[in-house]
Amino acid sequence: MSNRLLAGRYELIEKIGEGGMAVVYKGKDRLLNRYVAIKILRPEFTKDASFIESFRKESQAAAGLTHPNIVSVYDVGKEGNLHFIVMELVEGKPLSQVITEKGRLDYKEAIDIAKQVASALSLAHKNQIIHRDVKPHNILITSTGVAKLADFGIAQAVSNSTMVEGTSNKVMGSVHYLSPEQARGSYVDERTDIYSLGIVLYEMLTGKVPFDGDNAISIALMHINDPITPPSRLVSGIPPQLEKVVMKATDKYQNNRYSSADEMIEDLDNIEFITKVMGKKVFVDGSSSQNRSPLENERSQESPADRELEEMLFGEDGRKKSAGSSSSGKNGKKGILSNNKVIAVIVVAAVIVFGAGLFALGSALGWFGGSDEIPVPDLKGMTLEQAETALEEAGLLLEKGEDVYSESEEEGKITSQDPEAGTAVKEGQKITVNVSKGKRNDVVPNILGKDYNEAAEYLARYGYELGQIITVNSPKPKGVVLSQTPGAGEQAAKGSKINIEISDGQGKETTKVPNLTGKTKEQADAAIAAAGLVVDADNIAYEENDLAPANTVIGQYPDAGTEVETGTKVSYRLTKAPEKIPQPDDDTEGDGSGTGDSDDPDAEEDTGETDSGEE
Repeated sequence: MSNRLLAGRYELIEKIGEGGMAVVYKGKDRLLNRYVAIKILRPEFTKDASFIESFRKESQAAAGLTHPNIVSVYDVGKEGNLHFIVMELVEGKPLSQVITEKGRLDYKEAIDIAKQVASALSLAHKNQIIHRDVKPHNILITSTGVAKLADFGIAQAVSNSTMVEGTSNKVMGSVHYLSPEQARGSYVDERTDIYSLGIVLYEMLTGKVPFDGDNAISIALMHINDPITPPSRLVSGIPPQLEKVVMKATDKYQNNRYSSADEMIEDLDNIEFITKVMGKKVFVDGSSSQNRSPLENERSQESPADRELEEMLFGEDGRKKSAGSSSSGKNGKKGILSNNKVIAVIVVAAVIVFGAGLFALGSALGWFGGSDEIPVPDLKGMTLEQAETALEEAGLLLEKGEDVYSESEEEGKITSQDPEAGTAVKEGQKITVNVSKGKRNDVVPNILGKDYNEAAEYLARYGYELGQIITVNSPKPKGVVLSQTPGAGEQAAKGSKINIEISDGQGKETTKVPNLTGKTKEQADAAIAAAGLVVDADNIAYEENDLAPANTVIGQYPDAGTEVETGTKVSYRLTKAPEKIPQPDDDTEGDGSGTGDSDDPDAEEDTGETDSGEE
């Protein structure tokens, strides 16, 4: 397809990538003389009119997003049966390739990329655009480390069309990054993208996705039911607060996640700042004393501020360049610092004291593992009263958080806590707990358009049963589900029966009769043909009408909007010009040179006499 010209403007140069929904080409915009990326949808997606319309609208909406971390959309078009998007050409690699090449990313690099993607999502969400398919394949990393999020619009169009393709049970989108609500086919919002970003952050830190399986359906069910293994169990050296960000972003319940991308960015900023100030002290595990030298073990007993100050003033070997070492200044005095050095010492000391204070604050807030003596007890499954008693015995305080739905805990029992069980905290610290509201009535999946046998299996995967089946006359293929009760997206308890109507496959296609009034004969004929109907040429009538131009439709049968079978004949009435009434010909009435004869028997003969009788 290379070297082909689209829309008389975009030249396809070479294929540079492909995915499940589209093939990407490097191209050139001849009008603006710039290189672009052209994404052409695969043919299987272009057969669905609703998908194409949704794709067009969403892509145009995405084209209005201008952000340094979003791949710009320049144009959306069609050439024959090819539907394409023209985008910014990004010179770089997809994040998926970066992770594959590196195995996993340093946590600082992972934080940086996550913040950039979250910033892109923040703008999109503020414009009421949900991405729905955040994944490493859709995040491009430039040579300078800039992350750019792509593919707004396609995921939205797929989601609007269907989540399951045909009868293959193939879940659309990227199931490894799919949120539980997407897997259930229920309501999605900004927090759906936050879940997917949390999975991406998990993969950057560990090199693995949290859920994997033999097929898409099994992975989707894992997102709904299975807990995520904390990343620190797979990889050491992850700051505890960063792990908390991952776990909060990927919570099963939307209400328990970050409410916005900006909120997630704020937590990531805090981690980044603390790690820059405190270095390795942010880690729970830190360095093992078994691997330290005697000097390092001795220095490990010093306060963080003392060690920091000693290293910054005298070098990493500390003891070798202590303040008592022999050194001479210009005046020959040993151990005396110049005025400039004294100022430097004061400044550095102030910075370190601030850092030490921040470290103490972070420890109190549970940012670091630290060496506090009180481990937080495990409160999950307890009532609020039981948890309060357990915390009092440990010297801690209870703070009630949110009431949330839970698949594992009964109503009134604690389903999660912050800080987590086992975390070392200061005496008197508050432990926030979320309390279960019990199991939630789940959301009924969409089975419209499926074969009813397939629909039964699909419902079973989500915990529902097929109820009453009614066959109705329809042109749709035999056995296809035409309606369902409760409807898709409605809430119903697990185990509920879903009643359906299916097609008998014997009905004929129907269409609505177009409105022909005011059209010319040629326009009416074209509209009838476009609707799949036939012009009833034998019953076209003409009427005189002074109110409308000649050759204009003033009536039709059947009426506009009537639902009829395709191929039905449609007749109409046209205006014609009024006939001209013949006028009498003046030449037939005489030419004014008559002989004086008259048909009137009473006409007087001209004798030349006057009325007065005078001669």
